[in-house]
Amino acid sequence: MTALAAPPHEPASGPPTASVRGRRRGRGRGAGAGSRHGGRLVYAVLTIAVLISAFPFYWTIVAASRSNADLARTPPSLLPGPNLMRNFQQVVEEADVGKALLNSLIVAGSITVGTVLCSTLAGFAFAKLRFRGRGLLLAVTVSTMMIPPQLAVIPLFMLIARLQWVGQLQAVVLPGLVSAFGVFFMRQILVQSLPDELIEAARVDGASTARIFWSVVVPIARPGMAVLGLLTFMTAWNDFFWPVIALSSQEPTVQVALRQLGGGYVHDQSVIMAGALLGTLPVLLVFGLLGRQIVGGIMQGAVKG
Repeated sequence: MTALAAPPHEPASGPPTASVRGRRRGRGRGAGAGSRHGGRLVYAVLTIAVLISAFPFYWTIVAASRSNADLARTPPSLLPGPNLMRNFQQVVEEADVGKALLNSLIVAGSITVGTVLCSTLAGFAFAKLRFRGRGLLLAVTVSTMMIPPQLAVIPLFMLIARLQWVGQLQAVVLPGLVSAFGVFFMRQILVQSLPDELIEAARVDGASTARIFWSVVVPIARPGMAVLGLLTFMTAWNDFFWPVIALSSQEPTVQVALRQLGGGYVHDQSVIMAGALLGTLPVLLVFGLLGRQIVGGIMQGAVKG
């Protein structure tokens, strides 16, 4: 008779041996150490980036609280000085900062509200509504972003001069109420975050297009609207080129009023920095308010797929 081959040896199905457990623990400790090392490196890089980004603002505070002689020393002091309130008072005396702040708030606020509303409406139309010539109209709108704004200064000034708006705030507000970038930005947001099924369900329930916009589109688009509002407010607040052309010294914005600072043979850099600090504080306030709105809008307006 032929001998039968012995069955292959099968490992026991009992608990793992000590050597196997040791290898597993070694791999676990190595992975944990690597993740901790990577996390520390990321935090170190982020800390350095934050310090580099925040240093210009810190230096503005230091320069605004020092005198012009202190800034001329080598090396300059990196600690705040005692002259902050005195420099603020000199800013108020040399330029009508109170009126300029109010005018900038009116201009930037009006442009922000108009841009966000018009861009969201147009973005919704380009993203979800079907009408003839939609692609061509969107292409024309986006192509206007490639035209330098300096080319439109002369015809725009001729237009506001014919309307007798030179030196008035509406000459700055109305040209900025619609933004091609805002339309394209909100269109991309709604294409990605607004399902077509949600619109169809609202239409089945009998909702009109206006009701769909206010009840469905706006809650979903709230994070994008907050981001667009923040970018628009910062751009309108810091704009200098068109306001200095269209406005007069009797109705200045902050950026137009700040050019009156530091006059004389030797420019007082500390007073200029104090004015720049005053013009920056409202932007930081708006950033803090809209930053919370961005997070809240993401939590409330998110749609799960």
